[in-house]
Amino acid sequence: MMDAPATAEDMPHVLVVDDDDRLRNLIAKYLGDNGFLVAPASNAEDARRLMQGLAFDLIVLDLMMPGENGLEFAERLRQKDQTPILMLTAMTESEDRIRGLEKGGDDYLTKPFEPRELVLRIHNILKRARAQSPENREVYFGEAVFSMERGEMKRRGRRVHLTEVETVLLRTLAGRPGQVMTRDELAQATEADNESRAVDVQVTRLRRKIERDPREPRYLKTVRGKGYVLWPDNR
Repeated sequence: MMDAPATAEDMPHVLVVDDDDRLRNLIAKYLGDNGFLVAPASNAEDARRLMQGLAFDLIVLDLMMPGENGLEFAERLRQKDQTPILMLTAMTESEDRIRGLEKGGDDYLTKPFEPRELVLRIHNILKRARAQSPENREVYFGEAVFSMERGEMKRRGRRVHLTEVETVLLRTLAGRPGQVMTRDELAQATEADNESRAVDVQVTRLRRKIERDPREPRYLKTVRGKGYVLWPDNR
């Protein structure tokens, strides 16, 4: 039986940012012919405007652009967004490539390049991103393990019942391990009507299910005056 044709929802959405009109159009056409949805941008400002209204799976980013260059764009983007970035550069010095990776690039490709290599590198980056996605992870708390994808927790192979609110709360905290989340953020995620007291109650209940001693929590800790932070074993 033949596989069903891919729909637009199944196609990775790629943002191509390059001030070279000819190269940008060639990349967009080649990626479009190879199963990607493509949005072109001629500079950082155009890219930022597109990202306000669209979600992208990956950004192909030229480093040597006039005005705000690719390194500056990547560094600012990484302050609030983790969309994978494949950097295009005409620079061949290893120090230049290292700087690109330090600023937030996931991989780089030196110009000129083979279009097939571009596609292969994009597929590899997307594959790594899916494997590392919080939705695909399992989070460990001693003898307990929580599946982010299924919203299911088990201890020694036996399922531990979580309410819907507890599942959302644990997913939210586990999605940002080691980062303090305020009560307001958690109230918004769990639709607790912005009541911090309701969040405190849910945290207390959740602790009973993941902590050996809820009175002395090891994993789900309170940060006085700020909120809560989750420290799973595999953070």
